[in-house]
Parts: sequence; C-alpha cells; structure tokens
Amino acid sequence: MFENKKAWYADGLHFECQKCGRCCSGPVEGYIWVCKEEIDIIADFLDITAGQVRQNYLHRVGLRTTIVEQRCTRDCVFLEDVGGAKSCRIYPVRPNQCRTWPFWSSNLAGPDAWNKAAQRCGGINRGKEYTFDEIEKIKKRKQWWLDKEG
Repeated sequence: MFENKKAWYADGLHFECQKCGRCCSGPVEGYIWVCKEEIDIIADFLDITAGQVRQNYLHRVGLRTTIVEQRCTRDCVFLEDVGGAKSCRIYPVRPNQCRTWPFWSSNLAGPDAWNKAAQRCGGINRGKEYTFDEIEKIKKRKQWWLDKEG
C-alpha cells in the first residue's frame, strides 16, 4: 500500500511581501495572465472601458491574454516608480497570478526552486508563516473577486 507523499513544505513556509516590485520586474520576459472578469475589474478601477484596457495594457498570446510589459525593462506596465519605490498602479485589483505569488507550482516544486525564487524575492523565507493548508488554499484560488479574503 502506498502512502501519499508528504509535500516538502508540509511544515509551512515564510513569506512577507517587501513591496520591492522585483516579482513584477524584468529583465526576462514573463506573462501576467488575466481573465475576462479581471479585465472588467481593472477597467472599473481605472475608470475606463474594458476595450480601453485591452487596447492600452493587454495583448494576446495564443488563446490567453497577458498584461503588457515595458519594452526596455520588461517590467509590468502597471509597475510605477513612486518616490523612488516601485508600486503597483492596480494593486487592489491585481490579477490572480499576482495575488498567489510566491506560492506558484513552479516555486513549490521543491526546496531548490523555492530558494531560487528567494534569490529574486527578498520576502521569501521571512515574515509570516503560512501553513500547508493556507498555501494550498492560495495555490487553488482562481476567482479572488468572489473570495472575501481576496
């Protein structure tokens, strides 16, 4: 009889956002996937139409939609410099992908992947301890706008 393999992070992980913007920055190209509902929410937040959001801030990659990145820096187009610090222009309505950082499957593949992500993100391995159950809940969250915890 086989036992379920215990996740390497079963005892929890520490993370506290440092608000540095490094997870939203280049230099490598990335994708910030958004769904129709998130586009509508971003449009409402910016007080523009969903069509304007699509035209000015998004592009298609295959069948999916991603937020545009700055051409030179590869930073997310919504990442702004405010008084010398990086800040997300749409933080209260940021997409699910942003909300679930750093608890992405790629970062949770093993301790090496987690520690590699920590080289880029100073909030990994510091601050609040997230239990296994909390991490799993964050990983599985899709429709954050329906979740009171958002």
